[in-house]
Amino acid sequence: MEDDNSDLDPELESIYADMDIMKERFGKLLLGEDMSGGGKGVSSALALSNAITNLAASVFGEISRLEPMPPDSKARWRKEIDWLLSVSDHIVEFVPSKQNTNGVTMEIMVTRQRSDVHLNIPALKKLDAMLMECLDNFKDQTEFTYASKDDVSKSKKKREDDKWWLPTPKVPPNGLSDITRKWLLFQKDSVNQVLKAAMAMNSHILTEMEIPESYIEALPKNGRASLGDSIYKNITVDHFDPDNFLSAMDLSSELKILDLKNRIEASIVIWRRKMTNKDGKSGWGSSVSIEKREQFEDRAETILLILKHRYPGIPQSALDISKIENSRDIGHAILESYSRILESLAHKVMSRIEDVMHADNLVHNPSADPKRNPLIYSASTASGKFPNAKEELEKINFSNAPTSMTLSDFIGWTLEHEKESKDKLSNGNESQPLTKQSSAANSKKLTYLDRLETLGGRSPSTHK
Repeated sequence: MEDDNSDLDPELESIYADMDIMKERFGKLLLGEDMSGGGKGVSSALALSNAITNLAASVFGEISRLEPMPPDSKARWRKEIDWLLSVSDHIVEFVPSKQNTNGVTMEIMVTRQRSDVHLNIPALKKLDAMLMECLDNFKDQTEFTYASKDDVSKSKKKREDDKWWLPTPKVPPNGLSDITRKWLLFQKDSVNQVLKAAMAMNSHILTEMEIPESYIEALPKNGRASLGDSIYKNITVDHFDPDNFLSAMDLSSELKILDLKNRIEASIVIWRRKMTNKDGKSGWGSSVSIEKREQFEDRAETILLILKHRYPGIPQSALDISKIENSRDIGHAILESYSRILESLAHKVMSRIEDVMHADNLVHNPSADPKRNPLIYSASTASGKFPNAKEELEKINFSNAPTSMTLSDFIGWTLEHEKESKDKLSNGNESQPLTKQSSAANSKKLTYLDRLETLGGRSPSTHK
């Protein structure tokens, strides 16, 4: 038998090898990660979520450089993520349909892929492809390099307050050329759009997941007990300002940021349950009206929104972890884990781009403080605040750009874009305003998810 296998074509050998890997992967999923068969495994939804997460960690790891993925790693990712996503083909729902039999039309129920999975899986695959294409775009760039292994001590010194194990970008003595700098800004904006779309998707899916009873049972009796006296007073003042609130908080470490997020999310759950009379615990007292609770909840959601955009690399909150671990919906598990790993990947690519831009800024301004807070995501369009006029102008400068392009492509597009701008000015269009504020945009009360999608563009779930 061994002699027969040795005579197989390489293509057949590869197919048989893939089949063995698939048996192992799906066997582990069916047993809930308990390969002993003792029945102590996790749910199928959690096993699938863990499989997608672990696959991404093994393929991508820590992206340390702006360069294309190795062909073997990219091929493995495409193949194995398709295996795991194939489970979604069997997540179906019944829909009415008409059937004509011998001239008689009857209405019957047929199955089709569940609508949320049908809409969102293709959208996530598109975001996935955009990130891979962005990394591929750095194939031919030669202006910046990275510190060699022989220069580790120097690299550590420069990154002593950041991730010192990552290689330090090296730019020319005079800095990057103007066209390369603009191209990097374009790539950054493209990845930023992917990041915000993945964030909106992930938040939407987590919102759809049910809150586990185990989480509810562990909640304090009221919102004040969850927040603590100091945070409670800052969030219930008469004139509330999110920036003033955050400036009063200690956000110097991941642990403290995560603790604040956990406290705020718990208080929101408590307030919502009390407003819908689902909480039998101790009441608030007659002095607090439903309108006040809604106001406090809206403020808390605003703080969550800012934290989400200002610190996208923060670990998941206690509520998110509880939802993921207790979910039995396989469709939600696939969408949540896939969007989460894309969000993480986009954030890493964004950070590497910012490292190069930071190195370039130091060349032009040597007196600038090289120490940066590694927790803060500094992209202007996701700085934790609602867009201002300057940020809107920066968006308009690249509003007609394609989604991705190499440096050589960008040079040609920039020249063409500048020519079009000059033509418009020569036709008398210079008097037209660059931005136009919408008064209706601020008149509608937005939820946390609505605001997230407003900053990040519409969620992929809204597109077919």
